[in-house]
Amino acid sequence: MPKMSKPLTSISQTKGYSEKTCTYYPVLIVGAGESGIAMGCRLKEVLGFDQFRIFDRQAGIGDNAEIRWINRYPGVKCDIPAVFYSFSFSPNNQWTTFHPTGPEIVKYLQDVCEKYQIVDKIQLNTDVTEMKWLEDQEEWEVSLAHIAVGAGDLSEAKRQEKIREHGLESVQIGQEVVRAKIVASAVGGLVEPRAWPMNVPGKENFEGDIFHSARWDYGVKLAGKDVIVVGTGCSAAQFVPELTKTPFNAKSVTQIMRSPPWVAPRPVPPFGQAMWDKWSPSVLTAMPWLARLLRLLIFLGAERDLNLFGQEEYHAKFRSKVEKDLLVHLRRSVPEKYHEILTPDYPLGCKRRIFDATWFPGLNDPKIELTTLPLTSVQPRGVTLGPGRTYPDMAEVDSSAPKHEVKLAADAIILANGFDTTTWLHTLKVKGKDGKYLHDVWDSRGGPQAYLGAAMDGFPNFFIVFGPNTVTGHSSVIVASENMVNYSLKFMKLILNGDASTCEVKKEAETKWTREVQDKLKKTIWHDECQNWYTSNGWNAVLYP
Repeated sequence: MPKMSKPLTSISQTKGYSEKTCTYYPVLIVGAGESGIAMGCRLKEVLGFDQFRIFDRQAGIGDNAEIRWINRYPGVKCDIPAVFYSFSFSPNNQWTTFHPTGPEIVKYLQDVCEKYQIVDKIQLNTDVTEMKWLEDQEEWEVSLAHIAVGAGDLSEAKRQEKIREHGLESVQIGQEVVRAKIVASAVGGLVEPRAWPMNVPGKENFEGDIFHSARWDYGVKLAGKDVIVVGTGCSAAQFVPELTKTPFNAKSVTQIMRSPPWVAPRPVPPFGQAMWDKWSPSVLTAMPWLARLLRLLIFLGAERDLNLFGQEEYHAKFRSKVEKDLLVHLRRSVPEKYHEILTPDYPLGCKRRIFDATWFPGLNDPKIELTTLPLTSVQPRGVTLGPGRTYPDMAEVDSSAPKHEVKLAADAIILANGFDTTTWLHTLKVKGKDGKYLHDVWDSRGGPQAYLGAAMDGFPNFFIVFGPNTVTGHSSVIVASENMVNYSLKFMKLILNGDASTCEVKKEAETKWTREVQDKLKKTIWHDECQNWYTSNGWNAVLYP
C-alpha cells in the first residue's frame, strides 16, 4: 500500500489534444444493479465523493439477484419480505405488500438512485469488455463497447447469434477506452441464462417459440397453446401458475422437473396479508423504528436457518424437524399423484429452497401437469418425453412415477433451467499485474476466489461486490452486497485521500482465506453428494460457510 501525492480525484480528459485522449474516472463501477447502486450511493453518503461513473450494458436501471430490469416473467415477485430485501441506508416504508412485485422492486431501486442523485452517474447501453492494469501509471485501462439500445438486455449467446446473422453493427455501435484509478465490479451472479440442453436434439426443427424465462418474450402469445416448461426453480414456481390464467390463457402447461425442490410456505406478514397491505404503509411511515425492528426480527429468523447447513448431530435434528413440517405442507397442498415425485431425497438446504404461495396451489389446476419424464427430443410441433425418468431413480422398482415414452403437442418451450452461476464476471476480461488474466489465475488455484469475496492479489485497486463465496444460502443478498460495499469503501478512502496509491491484498492472505473457506465448506451439507448449482468440479465458489 504505497503512499502517494494526492491523486486526480475529478473526472477529466487525459492525453490532451491527441488521438489518444480519453476520459479518466477516479472510480469506475461495472453494473447498475443493486450492488452498483449501493456503491454509488455510499460513495456519496460515506465518503462525500461523486466523481464516479457506473456503466451497464442493459437499457434500464435496477437489476439484482432476483428482480432485474430484464427479468420480467409473469408473476415475478420478491420471495422474502421486502423490508429485508432493501437497503438499510434507504428503507422504504411504503411497500404496497409484504412481497412486492418485480416492477415495484425495480421502481424502488430507481427511486434510490433519484434520492441520492446518481442517475446522471449511470451510463446505460455500455458494456465493459476488458480491463488492463497499467503498472507504470497505477491505473486501469478499461475498454467499453457502446451497445445498440436493447441489445444489452440480450444474453451473451443471443448477442453473438445476432452478430453472426446481422453483423457486429447490429449489436455494437462504437468503442471507447477510458482510464480509472479504482474499479469496482458489481456485475452480479445470476446474469447469463443457461443454454438449451445439448443432449436434446431437434431444437432447430421446432416451429414454435423457444425462450428463457429470464428473457421473457411477451411478443409470444400463449393463448390456446400447449406450453412446455423446462425447470422447477424459483422463477418457474412463480410464473407457471400464471400461464393458464388471463391474460396468458395457455391451453395446457407441462412442467418438466429433474428433481424436486424443498418448498416452504411463503411467510405471512403480521396480522395477515389484507391487514398488512392496508395499514403497513401508514403505520411504518409514522413509526419507522417499527420497520427497523421488523427487519431485525426477520434477520434473526433467517440466521436461525444457518443450522440447516451443518453436519453435526444438532444440525441434523433441526433439519429433520423442518423437513417433516415441509412434507406435511406438501401433502396438504398438492394432488396425491405428485406426492412421490415432490418428496426430495436429499437434505433440506442442499439446494436452494422455494418460498412459495402459488406453485403448490397451482398444481391443482387440471391444465397444469408436472412430470419427471425427461425431455428427449423435439419435433416441429411437439416434444418427446421419456422413456425413463429423472426422479425417483430408475433403480427404485417400487416407484409409481411414470417412465414410459410420451409424445406431446407443443407450441412453445420455455426454459427455466437457471443461470451460469460458476463463471464469475462472465465475459469481462481482467488483466492484472505481469499480464495475468484473473480467470487464468483462478483456474490455476482451483476455482473462482477472492479475499473476503472482494479482492485478489495481483489486481490492485480492483474490488468485487458480491464476489466468490459471499452467498449465505439463507439471508438477503442485499445485506451481503452492503457489507461488501462498506468493506471496499475503507480502502477506496485511502486511495482517494492520497494516503495510498494502490491497495492490494497479499497472496498469502488470499490463499489462506480461500483454503479456510473451502475447508469449512467440506463440513457442510453442500459438500457430500449434494448436487446443486453452487458447485462445479468439486469447487464451491458461490457459498460462504
